[in-house]
Amino acid sequence: MENAHHGHHHHDHPNHDHDADTGGATVLDPVCGMSVDPAKTRHHYIHEGTESHFCSARCRARFSAAPDVYLRGEKPESSDKSGTYTCPMHPEIIQDGPGNCPICGMALEPAGIPTDDGPNPELVDMSRRFWISAAFLIPLLVLSMGGHIPGVDLAAIVPHHLNAWGQLALTAPIVLWGGYPFFVRGWASLVSRHLNMFTLIAIGTGAAFVYSIVATAAPGLFPAELRDAHGVVPVYFEAAGAIIVLVQLGQIMELRARDATGRALKALMGLAPDTARVVRDDGSDEDVPLDHVAVGDLIRVRPGEKIALDGTVVEGGGAVDESMITGEPVPVAKAAGDPVIGATLNTTGGFVFRAEKIGADTVLSRIVGLVADAQRSRAPIQQLADVVSGWFVPLVVVIAAVAFVVWLIVASLPFALVAAVSVLIIACPCALGLATPMSVMVAVGRGAQAGVLVRNADALQTLDRVDTLVVDKTGTLTEGRPAVTGIVAADGFSEDEVLALAAGIERHSEHPLGAAVVRAASDRGLEPAAITGFSSETGAGVSGETNGRTLKLGNDRFVPDAAQLAQEADTLRKQGATVVFLAVDDKLAGLIAIADPIKESTPKALSDLRELGIEIVMATGDNAVTAGAVAAELGIERIEAGARPEDKVALIASLQASGHVVAMAGDGINDAPALARADVGIAMGTGTDVAIESAGITLVKGDLAGIVRARRLSRAAMGNIRQNLFLAFVYNSVGVPIAAGVLFPLTGALLSPIVAAAAMSLSSVSVIGNALRLRFQRL
Repeated sequence: MENAHHGHHHHDHPNHDHDADTGGATVLDPVCGMSVDPAKTRHHYIHEGTESHFCSARCRARFSAAPDVYLRGEKPESSDKSGTYTCPMHPEIIQDGPGNCPICGMALEPAGIPTDDGPNPELVDMSRRFWISAAFLIPLLVLSMGGHIPGVDLAAIVPHHLNAWGQLALTAPIVLWGGYPFFVRGWASLVSRHLNMFTLIAIGTGAAFVYSIVATAAPGLFPAELRDAHGVVPVYFEAAGAIIVLVQLGQIMELRARDATGRALKALMGLAPDTARVVRDDGSDEDVPLDHVAVGDLIRVRPGEKIALDGTVVEGGGAVDESMITGEPVPVAKAAGDPVIGATLNTTGGFVFRAEKIGADTVLSRIVGLVADAQRSRAPIQQLADVVSGWFVPLVVVIAAVAFVVWLIVASLPFALVAAVSVLIIACPCALGLATPMSVMVAVGRGAQAGVLVRNADALQTLDRVDTLVVDKTGTLTEGRPAVTGIVAADGFSEDEVLALAAGIERHSEHPLGAAVVRAASDRGLEPAAITGFSSETGAGVSGETNGRTLKLGNDRFVPDAAQLAQEADTLRKQGATVVFLAVDDKLAGLIAIADPIKESTPKALSDLRELGIEIVMATGDNAVTAGAVAAELGIERIEAGARPEDKVALIASLQASGHVVAMAGDGINDAPALARADVGIAMGTGTDVAIESAGITLVKGDLAGIVRARRLSRAAMGNIRQNLFLAFVYNSVGVPIAAGVLFPLTGALLSPIVAAAAMSLSSVSVIGNALRLRFQRL
């Protein structure tokens, strides 16, 4: 067979001399590295006497742009943004390569669409630091707290003078290695004068750690009243270690949440097939990688296959499911001259199309870009705490410095050191840092119990202020599954007879509307007619025979005498239905109306949302007549029909520009950019993974009533967060002056750093306790 194939190829290929050049061996394409038989490829290029051979026109074009570079075995520099990084909170920060934002200290993320499938290296690094630090923290807590456990004589096991040294040995790896990234960010915040949470973390833990080292190594520097009966000065290693481990845990949670953004984009990109079946000049087909297809290549698509790229049909025809773009479940008929979109599914028929848009120009790539841009435009809920910290941190540092100077003048260095360290420890941002994440964590768990899945904290915060809800029609307001909604029989026929004949012929079809007809017959207990000689005419209808009678089922142009029931058909169309006609022996037998029914729960849910002060706007890819019928039934005043993904994004942007806080509810891939662009995206749990990944909130039951529950959850959570931030700041407002020594004239004693640490811990406990109340919130 191999020789026969080879001989056949030489019969067709004019360039026999190439085979002589290479002795029949394959060579490597210098661009992509694929093996190429010079005798079998049409793509060659001669540069300065050297001939190169390519697998595709695309590789040849790339080579011709920089032949010297490729011949040296190098790759030309890319012009894409894959090496550019930006801050999710401060998009104006752009740099080459990864790093930290100079303003907020957050890790930068890739500006382009993520292409690597591996784990986030920063998440891997932070997780490793967390687990190793936690392993050191456990024995550290035993050493520091062991003396307070009833019945345990820790001093008998570890003498008092060795205990502090043991704590130092266990804390050093946590602070110096585990907390290293925080100290780097804290230092950067000082250099750039953008003080943030990392400034507090670095100063607070650093002060506790350094103070404790001095207390361990040189206890004689401290006044006698600070030393215990064994001459040991209290140390605060466990405070430094515990703070670092808690902050590491928070960072891991944040990084995991941000990783989901990349997964959504990768899921979108994964919709396109990896290869395309290119039609060669000799009529043969060849599967080639998608990035080797050039504009103008002819691509064959068979039934059940995904369309590789955007283009125009040149031969044949089919029915293409474009629901990923339009959100509508009914396939669209395609014939020569009609456009096709990459990643859509050819359900029936086969055709050849000419590739016209490749790479970043395709509709799918543009949707991915819209999602990426919209997702990066969101600000995290923690921004409130960071803004306050911007004022709070310098104030705390100034107070600590003033306390140090005053006590140095009034008393001595040990007094000054104790006062300054107490201020820094009591002001350490544990409660401030926990205030938001704890409430969010508990609220998210409570929401899950009620069928409301919250994907990010920002959605929870923003939903509280939403005043406009944009909803998709199909699958959100409606079931998303076509069903027979009406049958009109012509004279001489019954409804059951029309349905049984139609079901018999549609049983041979692969059309979703046909499936609805077959289901309707089954629901009525009807036996579909036995059909022979089935044939399909793309975009028109289907035909066949039963008991010697000829049947035709399709649109009004396909079925004779359809005009007899034109009035009934128009009435049904105004109700949002698609109408198909049935003829028996060229005589009209009746018509069947097929529509996507409104969910039972939709009217009540919309009524509840209006009571909550939310205006409803419907945006759908369906036609204006069908959309208008559904809107009229549900009392929706504003509709946007025939809306493509970019139209929905533009609608949301215009609403936002006029001052509205907008939520978007949808379930399809076509809704993903709008879900990401909205202030809050709400995905139906019955929808696609990409819609769910692009949304901030997912409703498990795919029920709009869940939005009402989500709104109540948001209000409760935001109230709880405000209470927590208030508690955190009250502790600091009261604790910092006391730590600085304002009560010394009255009490004659300075606040010990151990009391400061206890007060700091108490503030954290009160914040956690308040957050836990959300578990019992009624929704």
